[in-house]
Amino acid sequence: MRELTQKFRTQASILGGLVGIMWAVMIINTVLFRGQLNDFGIAPHNMVGLRGILFAPFLHGDFGHLMSNTVPFIVLGWLVMLAETTDILVVTGLSMLIGGAGTWLFGSAGTSHIGASGVVFGFLGYLLMRGYFDRKISSILISLFVFSIYGTVLFGILPGRAGVSWEGHLFGFLGGALAARLSAPESVKTSYK
Repeated sequence: MRELTQKFRTQASILGGLVGIMWAVMIINTVLFRGQLNDFGIAPHNMVGLRGILFAPFLHGDFGHLMSNTVPFIVLGWLVMLAETTDILVVTGLSMLIGGAGTWLFGSAGTSHIGASGVVFGFLGYLLMRGYFDRKISSILISLFVFSIYGTVLFGILPGRAGVSWEGHLFGFLGGALAARLSAPESVKTSYK
């Protein structure tokens, strides 16, 4: 019981810390910088815009944008950590890297992409594909549960809605799917060859 309590505290600290940074950056950006920090987002096809791969997930257009990312970030982030707390580091890192690089390569020039939704879609990709790659009943049940709650969000990986970075969503999702593939047991990985 003590280990379970410690694991929960660690997970709460990780999620709380990441969400706390997002909210602190939003408040500082709004109050002190009047939104100017959003210039540090991903600017496709611009070398300076590559810095957004690191900064974009912590920047949001307004408090509504931040709130719409906060709840799924916490819910899906916690589900990512159910098996191993450290999984969130790999999934977040690959979602930021692949999501950011894909957005930078395929996004429209002259745009700026900000927000944690690429990482949220990375969590979604990881959780949906983990059941397939892991082949454990528990992982499959989590995949089905996540699909039943967040399945309609998958339309966000398609172009169409102005002001929404479908590129960030799509490539973040692919980063999460890659993390699911990489985290699969070796015995399962060899059966896909």
